[in-house]
Amino acid sequence: MRIEAYTQVQQLYKNTQKVTKAPKQNASFMDAIQISSVGKDIQTAQTAVAQSSDIRSEKVESIKASIENGTYNVSADDFADKLLERYEAYNALIG
Repeated sequence: MRIEAYTQVQQLYKNTQKVTKAPKQNASFMDAIQISSVGKDIQTAQTAVAQSSDIRSEKVESIKASIENGTYNVSADDFADKLLERYEAYNALIG
């Protein structure tokens, strides 16, 4: 058994002890945030949407009245066109 190899290994473990550094004095760090113009536009749009009503009551009332009167008709062609538009938009998003 080689004793000098043991002492070399022991010295390696002694050198890897944690060394704590004292924190720097008089150092001040501040976090800063910058919002791009696109981000500001998005915030403005979100605020506008949050302040607007989700339901257009005059349109809802006219459709309800048409349904109750039996005069509300949906064109199959219009429905199919809208369905395809939404499908194509969805596929464009998911790529």
